[in-house]
Amino acid sequence: MTPRIEVVGIDCLMLRLFDEIDEAHMPWLLAAAQRLREAFGAALVDLVPSYTTLLVHYDLAQLDDGQARQCIANALHDLKPETSGQSRELEVPVWYDPSVGPELEALGQRSGLGVAGVIERHSARTYQVFALGFAPGFAFMGLVEEGLASPRLQTPRKQVPAGSLGIADRQTAIYPLVSPGGWNLIGRSPTRLFDRTLEGYSIWRPGDRVRFQPIDHAEFVRLGGDDRPFEVTP
Repeated sequence: MTPRIEVVGIDCLMLRLFDEIDEAHMPWLLAAAQRLREAFGAALVDLVPSYTTLLVHYDLAQLDDGQARQCIANALHDLKPETSGQSRELEVPVWYDPSVGPELEALGQRSGLGVAGVIERHSARTYQVFALGFAPGFAFMGLVEEGLASPRLQTPRKQVPAGSLGIADRQTAIYPLVSPGGWNLIGRSPTRLFDRTLEGYSIWRPGDRVRFQPIDHAEFVRLGGDDRPFEVTP
């Protein structure tokens, strides 16, 4: 690990800990995030973890650039990876079906696994929440096995239903709200991901570990899922 500091704004610094995405990096990122919160204290406006970086937004009325950099240096001194087991294990129900996952059959053909094989492989893996963004409650998770990796759609859809589960490259995620999007959709979850009563308005936190539990149509409807078929339009 060779930390670098990059300027991204008059009151924002980007701490880059790694150059490649790897699940093994997450304990270091979580440990650094906690140390940064302690080092900046009340001067910290926001801290945004990502796959390899931490964005530090600080209060210019309390710190100048030099002081902010010193806070980062203090946070990194003798840094050790997080080992306290703070990551949570979450299980999220998903109805994998072509009617709500328009790319499911194509992915089955492209991978040679068929629909059943895609469902089995995708749901068998535990995914790491690397970052939150794009929309409240949207968690970037990975890593999807290489056989299921799929590039984003060339033309993003104008509207993706809430709860849609998708794959983009080796990432996977669920759309928490109706929004535009270009991920390959393979199913839908009835779980409410965006909640104003929760800290950060989301059920997810960076570092969480997630398993998707396949459910049938009846269970999906019982849990409050919207089973209206997806209209395959740009």
